[in-house]
Amino acid sequence: MMDIRSYKPEDRGGVIRLWQEDDPNPAPWNKAADILDNKQSYQPGLIFVVEDSGAIVGTVMAGYDGRRGWIYSVVVTPTHRRKGIASKLLALAEKELVSLGCTKLNLQVRDGNEGAVKLYESLGYCVEPRVSMGKRLGG
Repeated sequence: MMDIRSYKPEDRGGVIRLWQEDDPNPAPWNKAADILDNKQSYQPGLIFVVEDSGAIVGTVMAGYDGRRGWIYSVVVTPTHRRKGIASKLLALAEKELVSLGCTKLNLQVRDGNEGAVKLYESLGYCVEPRVSMGKRLGG
């Protein structure tokens, strides 16, 4: 039986494993353990997981800056895809963001990930005409 819920500290190893399996060669600024630890120190209530038989099989991480919400790290293990897990995780994250006062939600999809685009479109997200820009800070 699958359990969808807020992240707990004892989920750390399972979340890191899942994220590393999804991105086995992350950029130095995108290491799973660092991201998770930083998120836990900043907005700890905005990570949600799906657990199946003791294993973490899905995650979503959200953020809210007081104006807009963001969705990050929607990951479902390949053996559990196409079972509605990502949709349920997103619905839970959206509900929590709304409770915080969020009225606009954004997310980014890696270029070429058409499966993710189709999923998000089926859930009411749409492509907005924007240019995504970034800048690395520090080391």
